[in-house]
Amino acid sequence: METVVLIAVIILMIGIGMRWIHLLNAQHEARIEAYHFSDPLPRPPGLPDDAGRRAHHTDAVR
Repeated sequence: METVVLIAVIILMIGIGMRWIHLLNAQHEARIEAYHFSDPLPRPPGLPDDAGRRAHHTDAVR
């Protein structure tokens, strides 16, 4: 009988933990949705379309 009660308590605790994690995830998702990111900064004038390092250093010594 004690084994059945122990297994029931373990299953109950797992269920409570799963519900708690689900509620925390929902709260976190709501917080992310509420935060609005700003628009990206405009490209400074005079820069080429591809301003990456490889676009400028194609003749690099290896």
